[in-house]
Amino acid sequence: MKKYNLYNNITGWLVFIVAATTYLLTMEPTASYWDCPEFITTAYRMEIGHPPGAPFFMLIQRFFSLFASSPSHVAIMMNSWSAIASGLTILFLFWTISHLARKIVLKNGEEPTTAQLIAILGASTVGALAYTFSDTFWFSAVEAEVYATSSLFTALVFWAILKWENEADSPGSKRWLIFIAYMIGLSIGVHLLNLLAIPAIVFVYYFRKYKVTKPGLAIAFVTAIVLLAFIMYGVIPGVVKVASWFELLFVNSFGAPYNTGVVIYAALLITAVIWGLRYTIKKKKILANTILLAFTVIVIGYSSYAIVVIRSSANPPMDQNNPDNVFGLLAYLNREQYGDRPLLYGQYYDAPLDRQDPYTQGKPDYVEDHGKYIISNYKQHPNFDSRFETFFPRMYSSDPQHVSDYKSWVHITGTKIRTTDRNGNPKVLVKPSFADNLAFFFRYQVGWMYWRYFMWNFSGRQNDIQGHGDILRGNWITGIKFLDAARLGNQNNIPKVYANNKGRNTYFMLPLILGLLGIFFQLNSGKRGKRDFWVVFLLFFMTGIAIVLYLNQTPHQPRERDYAYAGSFYAFAIWIGLGVLALIDILKKVTPPVLGSILATVISLFAVPVLMASQNWDDHDRSNRYTARDFGADYLESCAPNAILFTNGDNDTFPLWYAQEVEGIRTDVRVCNLSYLQTDWYIDQMRQKAYKSDPLPINFTHDQYLEGTRDLIYVINQLKRPVNLKEAIDFVRSDDPRTKLRQADNSSYIPTNELFYPVDSAEVMKNHVITPEQARHMVKQLNIKLKGHYITKDELMILDMIANNNWKRPMYFAITVGSDKYLNLQNHFMSEGFAYRVVPMDFKSENGQIGGVDADTMYNNMMHKFKWGNMNDPNVYLDENNTRMAMNVRNNFVRLADALIAKGRKDSAITVLNKCEEIVPNSKVEYNYFNLLMAEDYFKAGANDKAKNVLNIMLSNYDDELNYFFSLQPKFQKTIQDDIQRPLFIIREMAKTADKYGEKDLAKTLSDKFTTYVQIYSSTN
Repeated sequence: MKKYNLYNNITGWLVFIVAATTYLLTMEPTASYWDCPEFITTAYRMEIGHPPGAPFFMLIQRFFSLFASSPSHVAIMMNSWSAIASGLTILFLFWTISHLARKIVLKNGEEPTTAQLIAILGASTVGALAYTFSDTFWFSAVEAEVYATSSLFTALVFWAILKWENEADSPGSKRWLIFIAYMIGLSIGVHLLNLLAIPAIVFVYYFRKYKVTKPGLAIAFVTAIVLLAFIMYGVIPGVVKVASWFELLFVNSFGAPYNTGVVIYAALLITAVIWGLRYTIKKKKILANTILLAFTVIVIGYSSYAIVVIRSSANPPMDQNNPDNVFGLLAYLNREQYGDRPLLYGQYYDAPLDRQDPYTQGKPDYVEDHGKYIISNYKQHPNFDSRFETFFPRMYSSDPQHVSDYKSWVHITGTKIRTTDRNGNPKVLVKPSFADNLAFFFRYQVGWMYWRYFMWNFSGRQNDIQGHGDILRGNWITGIKFLDAARLGNQNNIPKVYANNKGRNTYFMLPLILGLLGIFFQLNSGKRGKRDFWVVFLLFFMTGIAIVLYLNQTPHQPRERDYAYAGSFYAFAIWIGLGVLALIDILKKVTPPVLGSILATVISLFAVPVLMASQNWDDHDRSNRYTARDFGADYLESCAPNAILFTNGDNDTFPLWYAQEVEGIRTDVRVCNLSYLQTDWYIDQMRQKAYKSDPLPINFTHDQYLEGTRDLIYVINQLKRPVNLKEAIDFVRSDDPRTKLRQADNSSYIPTNELFYPVDSAEVMKNHVITPEQARHMVKQLNIKLKGHYITKDELMILDMIANNNWKRPMYFAITVGSDKYLNLQNHFMSEGFAYRVVPMDFKSENGQIGGVDADTMYNNMMHKFKWGNMNDPNVYLDENNTRMAMNVRNNFVRLADALIAKGRKDSAITVLNKCEEIVPNSKVEYNYFNLLMAEDYFKAGANDKAKNVLNIMLSNYDDELNYFFSLQPKFQKTIQDDIQRPLFIIREMAKTADKYGEKDLAKTLSDKFTTYVQIYSSTN
């Protein structure tokens, strides 16, 4: 077998070079959106990211960052590791396929003939390259996320168990099992997805070591699930949980210093393991020794989590959840901040709380206090009316958006149940039937959130626009018109905005067909082939449908989640490779063996991986795209020195962290994420100095905002008059029982919904909050009218900062923060770029605009300081996240132009609008509603030709869309009513705008178009 091994190794490494080169050429040169900037930042600075953390991944990335020539190159070095790790994943996939293919082709392990060698290597190459160029895997391969490294671990352990299978009867073969256990332990410090390979590993072991029987298969399956559960729910939290028992005992009961119990527990655990290993060796208990050694190396690998506690104890600027002791680490590992979801038994979305016993006290939260651990709060678990609970609950979220989506995915039949509201008033609720529950599971969770992603990779993808079930966005397609038309409507004359989308990829189902051939071929390849099929199937199922069952996802996810199922697609790629053997088996009946092997390999190579590469390259090539980094910097550059900038989401926070902590951009600005500001640990961090930023002006003490304390502040309009903001905050801060609501568990409250904050004009001018020219419009006080029946802890902290700041530090809200977090301050907002500054002026909002505009500052920022990440480069790919950001860019340019026109600076306004067209042209992001406002500003500035050109481009776009929409059958039109009505509304407004500015011919053209389309719409609806 030396010849075979030589060619197998050489070909595998050649495939690795192809894959790694592809990923290195197409990777993002800096941070990308979502979690990547956070991972890069935490790895570079050795800080603590979001739970449950990825400490071993952090160590790898930190190592790669050492090769960066400057901070601006840190991200590309970390992205490079993902590219290399993904290339290694392809290498192990190649060797996995070759192992399985060889078992089919060579019955007795003899040296292969030339035809057989070509068949095995050809199948392995096709399967490995198919996965190389697959949509989901390629996406993760070119950014600094955990999924590329996690995939490498999955590929490595699956390959390793096949290596063990080859050597199972040889002395020392158990080293492979120990190696697998160690890799599993290390992988816990990257992502838990790797654990899902365990059932497949167990079955390889069973098939190799035992005679296969039905009872044996059942035992093997149960063993696999128990082993998986033991590691997930035993080892991972269990090791830390037992440590917490020791810690509590030694500190609280024996009066020992903090961490004494943990140290003693660790010493006892190490001692017990060493004794156990020596005892099993001495007594020659081989199985027990192997199990204990495997447990030991898993824990050694898992020990990377010690880094989390060590670095958290150093109080770095980013220290999410502050897991600096064993109790914090346990909550961090269990992801407690994300809440629970029912899996096997639980409530439906409309389930009311049990009237008699609405909540059950859960486990306590411990915090350090004067040398002891005290209970700061108890978790509260809701008890629902048992009539509204069910086995296998899939529709459980009471979020109004989710409830609406449940009803759109499933026609709820259900049964009516009479109950009462919390005031005792009778009401009738509809409990979904179990059939409704299953319908949602199969239609949304399986069909939309798994099968759609599967088909993206092996059939084709409609576009890269995230959809929620409509026919226009994010569906899977085949590229075969009549098949796609049956599901999605007419496939002729698809609008350019969809047809030219780089995410539109069509494979004509060829990868799927080849994979299905591989499945059938493996199943019909004798006993060994059938057993291997079930091994691969277990990997396919556990990393696919099993994840669907476990995640129990709600509708309207904030982003596409296909990355979670990459392991399942990996397994299918094995079958794609084996599909080549099926073709060879067909061709051998009409061609010589060598020719048949060559033909099948070449045909498969071009029909699958080459086709996938050609289709997917343009929407996976992120080279030369710097948008996330530049926009992150632009947010910071929008702020005056020493500012406080409130953000709220991942994409308006993580790139800013990266810009500050990695590249050192504007570290004087304190980025304050409002989602985190609801937690005590984050408020603690905001009260500390970070780099050049002073602590935030929060006067509440730690005890006053501890978890469970002042989480909600009720708003009760008792006084019926405005109250000074400082007095209201002092009232909330007070521990006097008279300031608490007895009927609501002594909760804090504000006795009015109207607050005012007197403006200290001297401080305003001293700190250059506004210019002398703007001072003429300064108000005497900020008026804050609270909406709703309560405010949250983050809103309380904002009010406290306003009350304490006295205009010393500039305060901003990022433009992406939702209006529900404005505290009704928007009339006091002034835009200076990508952030609104809170100023002592009162702007009366018009046309839905927020606050006012500091035209001079914003002009300098937008025209001179901001960078745009090459977003206007025709060769740079803008995905949906970047396109969404482009909408904000357009809106900002238009607002600036509007402000300049109001000042009589028409030439400057035209320059700004021209810059907007240059940065965000129609060729990159189709003109939309913001461009109607752009056209109006061109008219106001006297550039009528420019305005007409914008309107004509918009009309061409909407003609393209509406003609297509009206070509669809009524059943398809019903699913896209908003998409039809929106352009109709905008065309009507375009006609009004043209008429308003004297362009009568254009106005008539637009008006006639509107009338025609309305008539068509009326006739089809």
